[in-house]
Amino acid sequence: MAALMTEFLIAFVFSVLFYLALTAGSGNVMGLWSIEELEFGAIFSLPAALLAARLMQALGIRRGMSIFNPVRWLAFLAYLAGPFFIAMAKANLDVAYRVITGRIRPGIVRISPGLKTDFATAFLANSITLTPGTLSVEVGEGNDLYVHWINVTDKEPGAEAICGSFPKWARRIAE
Repeated sequence: MAALMTEFLIAFVFSVLFYLALTAGSGNVMGLWSIEELEFGAIFSLPAALLAARLMQALGIRRGMSIFNPVRWLAFLAYLAGPFFIAMAKANLDVAYRVITGRIRPGIVRISPGLKTDFATAFLANSITLTPGTLSVEVGEGNDLYVHWINVTDKEPGAEAICGSFPKWARRIAE
């Protein structure tokens, strides 16, 4: 029960801060919010925090885990600005080339990224799906991913061929 309270408090603080960020400039308290906005933000955040706390408990996300670690948030921002952005740009150019030339060899391939947690696997699957030319289709046994790839060059490609350094970043950020 104490763990649920901790998750609730963390989710409540995040909810209130998110609400305040969305409504900044609507009043005269500190030049940013009205009293009513502050009250409504707190009231609105209570059920959101309760649902989030129960969800975190159901998913096994415990306090002290990577999701609340600011160093991991900085790593996530570095990932977005660096490797993910570069991979996204390359993939866009590659897909444009394949559309213009018609040189595609689509197929579904299995990769074994070796990730331990479902959170890291979901993080990797989302990164793959957001990159043009690839789509995460299914998660198999042992957190293997089945990916639809626009240009299958090898019968058994490694994760590096499809998603580059994404699994390393997923480990760094989500495990």
